[in-house]
Amino acid sequence: MLGLTLALRLNNAGHRVTVFEGAGELGGLASAWELNGVVWDRHYHVTLLSDTALRKILNELGIENELEWTETKTGFYTDGKLVSMSNTIEFLKFPPLDLISKFRLGATIFYASRVNDWKALEKISVADWLTKLSGKKTFEKMWLPLLKAKLGESYKEASAAFIWATIQRMYAARKTGLKKEMFGYARGGYARVLERFGKVLEEKGVEIRLNSRIEKIEKLANSNLCVVAEGDKNNSVGLSEAEGEAQPYELNEETISTLKVSNNIVESSSLSATKAGKVFDKVILTCPSNIAAKICPALTDEEKAKLNSVKYQGIVCASLLLKKSLAQYYVTNITDEVPFTAVIEMSALVDKEKHFGGHALVYLPKYVAPDDEIFGRTDDEIKESFISTLEKMYPHFKRDDVLCFKISRARQVFPIPTLNYSEKLPDMKTSLDGVFIVNSAHIINGTLNVNETVQLAEKFFSHYSDK
Repeated sequence: MLGLTLALRLNNAGHRVTVFEGAGELGGLASAWELNGVVWDRHYHVTLLSDTALRKILNELGIENELEWTETKTGFYTDGKLVSMSNTIEFLKFPPLDLISKFRLGATIFYASRVNDWKALEKISVADWLTKLSGKKTFEKMWLPLLKAKLGESYKEASAAFIWATIQRMYAARKTGLKKEMFGYARGGYARVLERFGKVLEEKGVEIRLNSRIEKIEKLANSNLCVVAEGDKNNSVGLSEAEGEAQPYELNEETISTLKVSNNIVESSSLSATKAGKVFDKVILTCPSNIAAKICPALTDEEKAKLNSVKYQGIVCASLLLKKSLAQYYVTNITDEVPFTAVIEMSALVDKEKHFGGHALVYLPKYVAPDDEIFGRTDDEIKESFISTLEKMYPHFKRDDVLCFKISRARQVFPIPTLNYSEKLPDMKTSLDGVFIVNSAHIINGTLNVNETVQLAEKFFSHYSDK
């Protein structure tokens, strides 16, 4: 969604744009897949009334009127029991905490929602900040399990800005004058959004290349940039003055030393490539920072060091299509020790009769470090671990209820906001003239969600569109 939004804005500004997508479909982490005949998001997503950047894009695509809105409930699984915490009364009755602890927890959330100086919070560890505000007992019982579920042991390196951004998103609707926060989804999920986005871009003349993972970006002598992608035989170098179309020019394994862009001839003092390439005057990379450092060998050592220092958190996310619902909660937070981070029941938000064939759709995410051992486990091993845990959590659940179980793995999902994070982040404009790097690492005062990525694209375009 970040790359597609940038493509839309640049095209509207009069640029000729090509989108390179490494996968076989658009969307990245927002892409969809099929579960026993049901097509829905590969990872769970929700739209808020306060997601103005995303809603603006959907309006431009002509599908904002396809959003459905509803109120949802929140559950907690704690001390082996499932309890509701969807309103003030339920919060006051919340069994794991005494009255004073509840008061301090509520005061912490209220205070954080009023803080504006997020940069000051970057200098304080999230554990120290929450312990000071909520007290040690509340921190260890509530905050610590939730932090470890999302960040693992890396919570020790995270700043207080992490939890501040999470709470700010919770209160975003009220800050914009709305009385309550509603959760929404597009009819058809992100499969519908991405299908429409791709169609609009192609109608506008944007070229979209699927299965085209970028291998290298090199600077040519005439200041143009050569983009080399794997698996794309149609990649080309050179521009036809007559037609303005990219014409094929294969780059062989030898170093090409005298090439020039003019009448289908390319000029460079030193261009080494093993595959076909295509010439551009500007390139924007939206891949993870360490990947950007790898495919741009001409970046300075300092830039590469900064890009490689960004620490990511990954995810292993199971999608389950079930015969019946687990509970009434869209989100069930978990403070007990279980093999997944939370239970996200999409069918508590989405009309399951219309979209899921009357069945329930549940996500079981597990946020982990990129080198966590779970990435080496088989699907069957993960499935057994997750399903046996559901049997303990929900007495009415039977493994025969599972109609489909699929696992998505992504080693780099969101950067961990470490202490003084924004001060260590490399600039989006690189030392390689015409090359920009814009990715989730540049979301410095928010949490990773589709609205934030669209907003990041808008900020980049407004700041760098003339550069």
